[in-house]
Amino acid sequence: MEIQYLSAANVQRLLPDRQADSHKGDFGRVLLLCGSVSYTGAAALAAMGALRCGTGLVYLAVPERIYEIEAAKLTEPIILPLPDQDGMLSAKAVPRVLQLLPKMDVVLIGPGLGLSEGTDSVLYAVLSSFTGPVIIDADGITMLSSHKDILRGRTSPTIITPHPGEFRRLAELGEDRVNAAVSLAKDLDVVVLLKGHNSVITDGYQCFVNTTGNPGMATGGSGDVLAGMIAGLVGQGIDPLLATAAGAWIHGAAGDICAKEIGQYGMLPTDMLEVIPRLMK
Repeated sequence: MEIQYLSAANVQRLLPDRQADSHKGDFGRVLLLCGSVSYTGAAALAAMGALRCGTGLVYLAVPERIYEIEAAKLTEPIILPLPDQDGMLSAKAVPRVLQLLPKMDVVLIGPGLGLSEGTDSVLYAVLSSFTGPVIIDADGITMLSSHKDILRGRTSPTIITPHPGEFRRLAELGEDRVNAAVSLAKDLDVVVLLKGHNSVITDGYQCFVNTTGNPGMATGGSGDVLAGMIAGLVGQGIDPLLATAAGAWIHGAAGDICAKEIGQYGMLPTDMLEVIPRLMK
């Protein structure tokens, strides 16, 4: 399989045109099911990642217990409180989620979500009911082991974004990262973004390796920003494989700018959020 690489020019060509008569509904309605009492930052970072990539409308649905925290952190997203138990989404949130799904272009589930019967119920509801693209990250990936058959049966695109530890919960990961990612993508019928140095992005038939990024990005919250970015790009109508590859490239390029201007030791995911717009012109 030929390995492909994206450049700044290639990424720019993927971005949708902004017509003079455009409105916010033209650039995607994205639902984020994220956050828990222990991980309020993950939800906020994912939401801002989506917005910084040009998403028209971001709906951030969080456990009721952290609603006020997210509302204080964020100005632009629409914050929706959902029923929770022990600070995580509960099964009682499922009916409200099912009401929201038909209005959305894409769903991201997982960043900071936590592991519980309730969050597993929400993941199952999204995978079995939503007819659009789904991005699964972080705790959502951990819960996937019991939902593989649903993934294989989905008619709409699914994107998973594991780091190596999460990947190993789904499949073997040897020294050949490309072949491992390709095999998993084919097995589950998904787009895989295997994160790490030279991240691998594949749908099992095409493959990209990302060359942007640096060790300064290895800090909590960086992956939440990336997941939100991918959701935002998919929501704007970009092909899921290309949106994932472009998101990885922009995310890494933003990290490279931060490393140059701030330094790898002190740079933060919030710094990357400030830089992303420079790469979206």
